[in-house]
Amino acid sequence: MSTETLTPYRCSIHTHTTLCDGAGTPEEMAAAAYAAGVKYYGFSGHSFSPNPADFGYNLPPDTSEYRQKVLDLREEYAGRMEILLGIEWDSWTEGEPEGYDYWIGSVHAVRDAEGGYYAVDASPEVFTECRDKAFSGDALAMVEAYYKGVAAMAARKPTILGHIDLVTKYSEREAYFDEASPRYRRAALEALHTADASATLLEVNTGAMSRGWRTTPYPAPFILKEWRGMGGKIIITADTHSPKTILYGYDAAIEAAKAAGYRESVILTRNGPRECAL
Repeated sequence: MSTETLTPYRCSIHTHTTLCDGAGTPEEMAAAAYAAGVKYYGFSGHSFSPNPADFGYNLPPDTSEYRQKVLDLREEYAGRMEILLGIEWDSWTEGEPEGYDYWIGSVHAVRDAEGGYYAVDASPEVFTECRDKAFSGDALAMVEAYYKGVAAMAARKPTILGHIDLVTKYSEREAYFDEASPRYRRAALEALHTADASATLLEVNTGAMSRGWRTTPYPAPFILKEWRGMGGKIIITADTHSPKTILYGYDAAIEAAKAAGYRESVILTRNGPRECAL
């Protein structure tokens, strides 16, 4: 595999299975990836979250079953497809990710003054409830709280910073806030500037596209352009939850990256990151 021509389509490393909130078993996801021509496939189950609404959708605190399943598949596909053991580490998960080939650092929820959790990507109804109950109707205050969480996660130097502007998931259908406003952009860019461009990759993520909420990938063009100006590198991901979406929207993600000035992206392998042309 080391001598082949690499393209972003050879790699899918933001993936979820029935062990968390995905629709395919680990075996089904690996088989679909192999059939799609993927050569570097990473499992990145959601880490355990203390948010009661997440129970049953994330991995349990004991990830031994998950780890063993991935390692068994690694052996099964040896010589045909590299399988990486990763995890998507939630900002509210206790401790630090250890013993993984890579980890995706993500923020999915904000908390109110009483300690209640609101997932910013759960549904438009939950988003509205969070805005109105936790932030007195000020959507940009909610956004600022979200990006403070992103900044804290970025400072931990994850391998990949996950869907940095997830808070915009429902923006195409309802204008909860103005993404062009100075207040919004200041919050987003302050979080971005906390990331270490030499240590962390920014993902161009098509997950909300495959689920019908967006027509464009995360992140917004102004974030991608700023990251490029910081010298940061990117990785294309599908944030797939189904065997049918292993490489979903990669064409659109590549075009978004090119529009921001990128000509290369990164692929993760067990021997480390490798760059490839877009």
